[in-house]
Amino acid sequence: MKKLTIVSALCVMLCACGTMGTTGSAGSTGNILGSVLGAITGGGAVNAITSVIGLDKLTAQQLIGTWQYSGPGCAFTSEQLLAKAGGEVAAVKIEQELEPTYQKVGFTSANTYITFNEDGTFASKIDGKSFSGNYTFDTTTCQIRLQGMLLSVNCYAKRELGGISILFEAKKLLTLIQTMSALSGNTNLQTIGELSKNYDGVRLGFDMKR
Repeated sequence: MKKLTIVSALCVMLCACGTMGTTGSAGSTGNILGSVLGAITGGGAVNAITSVIGLDKLTAQQLIGTWQYSGPGCAFTSEQLLAKAGGEVAAVKIEQELEPTYQKVGFTSANTYITFNEDGTFASKIDGKSFSGNYTFDTTTCQIRLQGMLLSVNCYAKRELGGISILFEAKKLLTLIQTMSALSGNTNLQTIGELSKNYDGVRLGFDMKR
């Protein structure tokens, strides 16, 4: 009964959020709703829903280890439970939109990963380009500050089923990728920034697994 209530509430919120995205049409809302309901028994929506229900935060110790890219990541910044739940479900659609762009850029589990060490250092590759240095992790805000020789950037860790998401403000993610690739004119990279303009209060990044 509780599961049915949750799904019903999410359906109502999705209808209320029907103007989100690039089209804002009723057809677009139907596509989002269809993808969510179709995944209830074994897809991305299960991951999104349970991450909202749990509202778990990572500890510093849980962050330690190597995390490999598994797909696009997205989360809304709203602090209100209903807004966050609606955002998380809508994030399924945003991640679907990001997937083709991420594939064109070339992100894979082999060339995009990050290792957090207990001594406060990190080593990573983003699309095969190395980025390393020191990091700090705020367990209250879940903010990670990555400081390397090339640049310093803030991101956020979010617990997901089977892993975590490393999320950035959209402009920061674009800057990071461009710096690593030294291809600021790459239209595939620009698309990541363009997509972010369609959503307010969104952080974009990577879903990661061990």
